[in-house]
Amino acid sequence: MIRPTLIAPCALLALTACGDIPGGSADPETVQRLNTPPPGAEPGTCWAQDTSPAVVETVTEQILVTPAEVADDGTVTRPASYRTETSQKIVQERRVTRFRVPCRAEMTPEFNASVQRALKARGLYHGPINGEMDRRTRAAIRSFQKPQGFDSDILSVAGARQLGLVAVALDTSDSPE
Repeated sequence: MIRPTLIAPCALLALTACGDIPGGSADPETVQRLNTPPPGAEPGTCWAQDTSPAVVETVTEQILVTPAEVADDGTVTRPASYRTETSQKIVQERRVTRFRVPCRAEMTPEFNASVQRALKARGLYHGPINGEMDRRTRAAIRSFQKPQGFDSDILSVAGARQLGLVAVALDTSDSPE
């Protein structure tokens, strides 16, 4: 027997896991940020990872079991029999992509509002400028990054640079002394 006193905490826990209340754990940025940068990463840089699931295709084939029997005059005395086989085939393997992201300390409401304004100026964001990294903002980030071959709703450092929000290091080897 389930006790009524357990239902409310379990329901609250389920809602938190789904991300339906503020602070829920389903925030993709929280889930996908890496605590340990990949080997060879510059010290002090922040990284995230995006996982694309494998694409699986179901293939159905008709396999000949017994061929048709045909009389000398061309009439079919017994039709062919077939069996159906269904199998799954991986069309595209699962991919894990690691990429640099602005660090948490940089992801302030002011920075997020700048991201929203930059995406709005490009016609990709249609929500309020509220400084929150909400679903609309993430969808606009994905729409911005996808044409460049990066299908993620987490803003990469490269994407932030293209939006003009992160300084681009100058190559000092070409500058006059």
